[in-house]
Amino acid sequence: MPIFEYKCNKCGSRMEFLEKRKTKSKHVCEKCGSNKMQKLFSGFYVGAGTKSSSGTSDSCPTGTCGLS
Repeated sequence: MPIFEYKCNKCGSRMEFLEKRKTKSKHVCEKCGSNKMQKLFSGFYVGAGTKSSSGTSDSCPTGTCGLS
């Protein structure tokens, strides 16, 4: 089952839910209890264990990509 990220339109909390593709169920905010949730566009992670022995990944040679 894929994981989808949602944002609560009432309090702004972000959370993730496992859901089937054709599920029509509404999610409820874990923080405020609102059912006004917006599905967010988010990337996905592939390649668990792809770090090289030097501590950098193949897609980020400096090891600082995505860090603020």
